[in-house]
Amino acid sequence: MTPDVSPSDWLPRVVALDIDGTLLKWVEGSGQTHEEVPAAVRDAVRRAHDAGAHIVLASGRSPHGMTVIADLLGLPLDDEDPLWVVASNGAVVFRYPPLQVVHEETFDARPAVEAILREHPTALVAVEERGVGYRVNRPFPVGELSGEMVITEVRDLVAEHVSRVIIRDPDSTAEDFLELAARLGLHGTDYVVGWTAWLDLAPVGVNKASGVAHVATRLGLEAADVLAIGDGRNDIELLQWAGRGVAMGQAVEAVIAAADAVTATVYDDGAATELTRWFPVASGG
Repeated sequence: MTPDVSPSDWLPRVVALDIDGTLLKWVEGSGQTHEEVPAAVRDAVRRAHDAGAHIVLASGRSPHGMTVIADLLGLPLDDEDPLWVVASNGAVVFRYPPLQVVHEETFDARPAVEAILREHPTALVAVEERGVGYRVNRPFPVGELSGEMVITEVRDLVAEHVSRVIIRDPDSTAEDFLELAARLGLHGTDYVVGWTAWLDLAPVGVNKASGVAHVATRLGLEAADVLAIGDGRNDIELLQWAGRGVAMGQAVEAVIAAADAVTATVYDDGAATELTRWFPVASGG
């Protein structure tokens, strides 16, 4: 798909939306977002849904942290056609409501976690505890994880295969973690670095693109049918894979370079701007 494609040539049949920095505005300087979907964005998502597009939320958040956002969208969902959600950077795919996991990928995270902790021995480690929150070696900063935090020894966190591990070092930077991950290689895993010193470990080949691809296949569709919008490094594969990948205006250069087009920033409701191109407000509406 090229950036200048016109609505008469193509219409998205799947709309894959990142959450933080795409649907929700960042709280400047905090690494967190306001849990409120702006009216313009909510209305645009509703128009896409009403026009027959399949809405897919795709985030690094755990399933527990995504159902709240699904509720905020206020889409008319029912048991026969619940929302598709790609959680944990593609490792978990579920339908909602109710929350029903339909696909999950797991891996042995122990070697990678041990390698990272040798260089960042005071780093925080978290593994999702579905339906509860996270098991952590020490508490994360307030607001960074959804649900409860259950203190657990690192050896127990990675004793069994998991779908995702979060490594967080408040004393480091995103650049530190990018260099660390590249240097270590982190064999047997894929990884993505967030806005801060936040490292997500996942099974090899598992990312938002693989998760949304699973959904598309279940729907009998393919990449060419997908419009994807995101702003983080964990959106890069998805923006490259989708028929049309759109970066939010505030995204870092690596994300913008991966996209077909760039919309306005999250502070200017960029997701609504892009969606309105394909799903315009009805005349007189």
